[in-house]
Amino acid sequence: MIIDAHHHFWDPRRAVYPWLTDELAVIRRAFTPDDLRPELIAAGVEATVLVQTRSSLEETAEFLATAAETPFIAGVIGWVDLTDRAVSDTLATLRAGPGGRRLVGIRHQVHDEPDAEWLLRPDVGWGLEAVDKAGLAFDLLVRTRELPFAIAVARRHSGLRFVLDHLGKPPIRAGEFEPWSGLLGELASLPNVSAKLSGLVTEADWASWDAATIAPVVGRALETFGPGRLMFGSDWPVCLLAASYQGVVDLARVTLAGLTPDELAAVFGGAANEVYRLGPGIR
Repeated sequence: MIIDAHHHFWDPRRAVYPWLTDELAVIRRAFTPDDLRPELIAAGVEATVLVQTRSSLEETAEFLATAAETPFIAGVIGWVDLTDRAVSDTLATLRAGPGGRRLVGIRHQVHDEPDAEWLLRPDVGWGLEAVDKAGLAFDLLVRTRELPFAIAVARRHSGLRFVLDHLGKPPIRAGEFEPWSGLLGELASLPNVSAKLSGLVTEADWASWDAATIAPVVGRALETFGPGRLMFGSDWPVCLLAASYQGVVDLARVTLAGLTPDELAAVFGGAANEVYRLGPGIR
């Protein structure tokens, strides 16, 4: 089974997405399960993980309800206010609602916080403890600036399963891979951290990237995390800025061509199934 461990839905007619700037005008429209379904079928992807796009409990509840009605959505990465002392109650309420059993993780757009050390705030720490106690994973949406603090928080919460989105957004376009590469290695040394091979085409030049451009970054991820802790994600529809859905799948296959069948199975589904505990929920 191939699992896409990272994609989104949104509708700018119904909500505000501050990050959907004019530069991203081509994707500033509604994207729904009906839009994604034919792409999955064509690419042979059988299940997905739907990921939050804004800091909104309403969106999280809506995504869970959508998952309950959409057979291919095996899990949802939602958002909750980690600094709210009632976060445990909020998580319990979400899990008791429609589609609540599909909640497999929480994410916060850390790279948009003015404070690079936001993850180390005591009130955030209480929230992460609640996520851990609920048996959920936490997706790290960070860039190089925040990676040192992602390392520190993953050490501090050694029982919590962390997943690094988009490999920490390596500076592919600039071609300057330090300190990102060294920090990635430090993060990968922690056994409770996995990472997603996602969002890479949009970190490269949208018009001129090719597999050779992306391959060194994938190679570094394999060197540090190994295939057992890496998972494929399309980052659809953000990826459409630089590639089609099938193009992202093809890129992953090309850059991972040296892996064994078992290793490929881990990246294309096994790791996501294990880290997000999707097993019983996959239909």
